[in-house]
Amino acid sequence: MSLHDVAVLIAHLALAGVGVWLIVIDARTHRLPNRIVLPTLAALIVLVAAEAAVTGDAGRMLRALLGGLALGAFYAIMHLASRQGMGGGDVKLAAVIGLVLAWHGWQTLVIGAAAAFVLGALFAIVLMLMRRANRSTRIAFGPWMILGAALAIAAT
Repeated sequence: MSLHDVAVLIAHLALAGVGVWLIVIDARTHRLPNRIVLPTLAALIVLVAAEAAVTGDAGRMLRALLGGLALGAFYAIMHLASRQGMGGGDVKLAAVIGLVLAWHGWQTLVIGAAAAFVLGALFAIVLMLMRRANRSTRIAFGPWMILGAALAIAAT
C-alpha cells in the first residue's frame, strides 16, 4: 500500500464519519455548522500538503486546492445570486468536497458536482409528486452534495 493510498484511506474514513454527521445535522436543521466544516477543510488541506511533501506529487495537491477553490467559488456565486437558495454552509462544504474530489481527479470533481444537483432535483421532484413540497419549500442540499461526492468517488 503506497503512502498516497494510506492518505486516501485516512481521508475517506474521516470524511465518512463527518459526512454522516453533517447529513443528519443538515437534514434536521438546514445548517452546516462552521465548527465542523471549517476544521474538516483545514485538516484536509494539511493532509493533502503532507501527502504531497511525502510523495513528491505537488501536482495532485495543486489540483485538489484548485478543485476546492473552484467548487467553493461556484457555490459562492450561486449563494450570492439567490438570497434564499444556497446557504453559506453549502459554500464551505463545497470547498471541502471540491478539494477531495479534485484530489482524485478532475473527472471525479465534475461527476460529484453534477451528481449532487441530479440527486437533489430527483428528491425535490419526488417530494412535489407526493405533495409534500412545492417550489418554495426549502430542501437541505448538504446531504445531496455529500452523497454525490461519495457516488463520484465510488464510480471513478
